[in-house]
Order: sequence, then structure tokens, then C-alpha cells
Amino acid sequence: MLNSNTPPDSYTFPSLLKACTSLNLFSLGLSIHEHIILSGFSSDSYTASSLINFYAKFGHTTKARKVFDKTPNRDVVPWTAIIGCYCRGGDVDNAFSMYNEMRCNEVDPSPVTFLSLLSGSLEVAHVQALHGCAILYGFESDIALGNSLLNAYTKCGSIVEARDLFELMDQRDNISWNSLISGYAQLGNVEEILQLFYRMKIESMDPDQQTFGSLVTAVAAQSKLDLGRVVHGQILRGGFDSDAHVETALMVMYLKCGNSDAAYQIFEGVSERDMVLWTAMISGLVQNNYADKALIVFHQMLKSRVDLSTATITSALAACAQLGAFYLGTSIHSCILRQGLAIDIPAQNSLVTMYAKCGHLEQSCAVFERMDKKDLVSWNAIIAGCAQNNHLSKALFFFNNMRLTLQKPDSLTVVTLLQASASTGALHQGRWFHNFVIKSSIRTCIMVDTALMDMYCKCGDLDAAVKCFRVMLQQDLISWGTIIAGYGSHGKGEMALSMYFEFLHSGMEPNKVIFLSILSACSHNGLVDQGLSIFQSMSRDFGIQPGLEHRACIVDLLCRAGRLGEAYNFYKGNFPEPAVDVLSMLLDACRANDNLELGDVIAQDVIMLRPASAGNYVQIAHCYASMSRWNGMGEAWTQMRSLGLRKLPGWSFIDLHGTVTTFFSGQNAHPKHEEIVATLTTLWWEMSEVGVNFQINEIHDIFFDEWF
Repeated sequence: MLNSNTPPDSYTFPSLLKACTSLNLFSLGLSIHEHIILSGFSSDSYTASSLINFYAKFGHTTKARKVFDKTPNRDVVPWTAIIGCYCRGGDVDNAFSMYNEMRCNEVDPSPVTFLSLLSGSLEVAHVQALHGCAILYGFESDIALGNSLLNAYTKCGSIVEARDLFELMDQRDNISWNSLISGYAQLGNVEEILQLFYRMKIESMDPDQQTFGSLVTAVAAQSKLDLGRVVHGQILRGGFDSDAHVETALMVMYLKCGNSDAAYQIFEGVSERDMVLWTAMISGLVQNNYADKALIVFHQMLKSRVDLSTATITSALAACAQLGAFYLGTSIHSCILRQGLAIDIPAQNSLVTMYAKCGHLEQSCAVFERMDKKDLVSWNAIIAGCAQNNHLSKALFFFNNMRLTLQKPDSLTVVTLLQASASTGALHQGRWFHNFVIKSSIRTCIMVDTALMDMYCKCGDLDAAVKCFRVMLQQDLISWGTIIAGYGSHGKGEMALSMYFEFLHSGMEPNKVIFLSILSACSHNGLVDQGLSIFQSMSRDFGIQPGLEHRACIVDLLCRAGRLGEAYNFYKGNFPEPAVDVLSMLLDACRANDNLELGDVIAQDVIMLRPASAGNYVQIAHCYASMSRWNGMGEAWTQMRSLGLRKLPGWSFIDLHGTVTTFFSGQNAHPKHEEIVATLTTLWWEMSEVGVNFQINEIHDIFFDEWF
């Protein structure tokens, strides 16, 4: 055109600028701007608007504003362009300021002006103001503007205003219906979506893939599997099952409903799988605790040569963390480093968690320290990693650093630290965290309250645990189970029973955990009849079939009461599959009650089920020794040695000023060994003086653990 000396007109440059924007040719656009100036089209309203849009699309708001300011005769088109520029750049305040300035200059807005304003991230007050202005200028019948307002209301969560606008619209198209349905989907309101879905059909409006996508998303949020299957059938009848968006939504729905087999069938049926589909499948399998399957799918994805996203890497690392697959997690990390992949904070957080859960805390800390930016999840991940690896002092170190960076801890941070205090018996630290919760005004929730209660129970301060329970605004099954178990473990079986009956009177239905807590309390406190009665009520009154752990509690209950015959008969009648741990429980009871005959039978069963366990041979040797059957004891030790087995030493630990010290049976290499022995000797004599007696069985155990 230039070579032929054909002069450009007012349509030439806007078309060229639009092409530069589509092809991402910023430098060429700048040279076209020079031609516009040389050709004298700078004052043309249409051309100026195209220049503003060009600079806006490339993020050069300042240059766009300069073009606008130099435009002499500004009608609604350049005004709309600069307003849209500010909205797309996220500067809503300047966009509304320009809108008000436009009106002050007596330039009336067009429907496109309102569409530009609605494209920004608005608050509901902004949307309401624009809605009012649209009516004022007589644009209420414009369907595109109506749909944009509808969409803006739903994005703000104002579903009532959106519904009112929808009902007042003179005309509605698929976008109108889908915008409202999408709004209800964000709230998980399946019932309203279904009503709109059937109303669409009544009004001869066919649902499309977006309609079904929103419906499936809402069903997934509610985990309504049966309804999801019905919707899936409707999608098949409508022929939308081949749409990529719908396929992904269906797959996610089945995964969220816990039906990974159906999700995998959909996944296998997709011929062209994109990155989103692969990532959704891997992530869903991890969330359903199928980490092994997730890693198989991840391997298939690598073979298919689909580009990895940071979300994919995050999910794969989460799978490695679940399985404790250190070497696989390390290879993924190595791949990231070799290829120079830029991973985001969530992926780095997954690396921190993976190394910590695989027991490699040093690598976890190294990844954390190298992170340029850390969010709340990052801090929680490293604190949880230290706590899970029994490094309470390190967890405290990172917690203090977290506060120094002005990152505010949340309820999950506190729960992690309380659980660490509970697992190490660190009452002092637990109390400090309790004070921190009160002083820092962390929003109290059932999770924090229950963690506090659990910490006090496990650290021996039952009164504090009860106080925490009583001040809770509401209790759930977990909090009730925790306080019942706390009473039981502190030797207060009658109070545990009282709390159990108080729980029943609250109107809540017990679950398996509640039953396990109360049965354990009965077992440890000799409440045989009550325990048996509660066990029978599980299936009779509540329709809950007792699990292995509940049946084991009854065996323990009867064993502790010395009713070995009943315990063994119960085991025979209620354990279709052999349970070596329950048999070991019976064997200990035979030893405590000098039941030689039954002990022989059970000892043979234990060895048959677990022939390569050193612990079982030690237990049998102890059993024979307590009954003075020295030949049997010698045979057990001989057989254990012939198999090359060695019992792991017994161990314990103590937390002192945040440092956990571990002690092993027979250990004499501790730096304060002599001081410890002297203190124990003193305690021995003091206990003897006050009449504390030792049973011969306990003395046998001490010597056997020391010698063997």
C-alpha cells in the first residue's frame, strides 16, 4: 500500500493495530504509531481509540493515557477505550474517575462503556451503581449489557440481585441462563440449578456444555454421587460427553464423590488429554489416598510428552509424600533442577512436605530456606515437618522466625504445635501455645479447642482438658471422643461412662471412634459389664458393625478382668482371620494369670503367624519364665538366636526445655549415665521404704531385656 502511494484512511491504522495486538507485535505497533502521527490521523477519534486499546493490551497504561490526553475531540469511543484500559489493568478507581469525568464533559456513555467498566474486578456497590446508570440511560433492554451485569453480580456473590435482574430481563439467551446457573454453582446450590435447568427446557432453551459444566461442578461440591450419575446420563443423551470441559468436570465430580474407578474410566476414554485433564486426575487420586495410582498416571503423562504445569508437579510430590517415596520425590526434584523449571510457591511447599514426610528433615529445611517468597502454607509445612519428625525445638525455632517476618500464624499452625507438644508430653510448651492463642486472638474453632484438650489429656493435666471442653461453643464427635478417651487414660472410667451418656443425651449419633474411646476406657478401668453392654449396643442400637479394634478392646477387657476363657472364646468366635496382636494380648494375660495350658496353645499360634518376629519370641520366653518353665524359656531364646533375630531395645524419652532426650533399655553411653543410675537407686530405696512391692515378673522382664 505504501509502495503504491495509496493514502491510508481512518480504517487502515485501526486494522493494523488490531493485527499487531493479535500477533503480539509490539515493536511494529510502535512504528505504526509513528506513521499515524506523520499521516495526521492522531486527532481521529477511532484511530486514537485503537491506539489506546493497543497500549492497554500490552500493559502500557501510561502511554495509553498520553494518547488519550492528546486526542483533541473526544467522543464516547476514546473515553470508553481509556476506561476499559484502566479496568483491564485492575485500576477500578481510575476507571470510575474517568467515567465521572466523561459525564462532567457531557459525553453520554454507550452500552460498550458499561461493558468496559464491568470487565474489571468490582465490588457489589460498583455493580449496583452501574446497574442504576444503565437504567438511567435506557439500556435495560440491551441483552449483552444485562448478561454482563448478571455475571458481575454472581462474581460478587450477590445471587439475590442476580436473580432479581434475571427475572426482570425482557430477553434471555444461553449466556443469561448460564451466568445465573454459574452463580448458584459457586454457592453449591444444586437445588436451584436443577430448577433452572428444567425451567430452561420448559422455555425451549437447550442447555449447552457450559450449563452442564456448572451443574456437574455444583454436584461435585456437594459430593452427591447418585445425582451426579443422573446428570452424567443427561450429558450422554445431549451429546456433550466429548467436550473437554465437561469431561474434566465429570471426572473431578466422580473423584470428589470418592468413585475413582468411574473417574478413571472417563479419563481412559478421552483420546486427546490436555494438561488440565492429566493434572485433575493425578490430584484427585492423591486426595482419595490412591497415591500409588496417581504416580502411575504421572508416569503415563511423562511418556505422553504433555507439558507439566506446576500444579502437576505439586500433586506428584504430594503423592510421593503420602507413600514416603523419597527416591521418586528426589528424582522429580532433580528433574525440576535439570530442566530449570520455574516452580511456584505451592510446588515448593510440596517439596518441603515431601522431604519432611520421608524423614529427611535437613533437605526439607534446605528447600524452605532457599525459597525467595514464603506464604502461610510454607511456614505451616516446615513447622509440621519438624513436629512430625519429633523436633519440637526446631518447630519452635521456625515458629518464632515466622512471627519475626510478620507472617501471622493461623489455627493450623497452632494445632500442629499443640499436637507436637502432646506427642512429646511437653506440657510447658503446650501451655505457652494456649496462652498464645488467647493473646493473639486467633479465631477459635473446634479444631484448635480439640487440639488443646488433646494436649492437656496427653500431658497429664485432665482438669485443664475438661475446662477446655466445657468452654467450647460447640462440640463435635472428635471433641467428645477426645474427652472420653482422656478420662479413660487417666483411670477415671466412671467419669468416661458419664461423659458417654451425656454425649448420647446431646442428640448426637456415636461413630466408631466414640465407641473405641469408651470401650478402651472400660477396658483400662475394669468396667467389664458396662463395656460388654456398650459393645452389644453398637450393632443393636446404632447399626454400626464392630471393627477389628473394637473386638480387640473386648478381648483386652476380659483379659484384664482375668476372664481368659471368655476372652479366648470371644476371639475364636469373632475373629474370622487370625490376629497376631490380639493373640499376643491373650498370651500376656496367660502369663499374668499363670494359665499354662492356654498359654501353650496361644504361643504356638503366635509363632505360626509371625515366625520371624523377635518380639514374639521374647514375649513367649517371658511367659515361660513367669511360670518357672525354664526349658520352654531356653527353647524360645535358642530358636530366636538360630533365626538370627534380635529384639529392638525398649525406649522412652523425656522433653526438657524443648529438647527431647531418648533412653534405650540397657543403654550406658548417656553422658549423664552415672547421675541417672544414682537417682534411680535413690528412688528404689525410697520406694522400698514406703512399702512399694515389685512383682517377680517385672524383675524377670528387666533382666531379660538387659541380657538379650
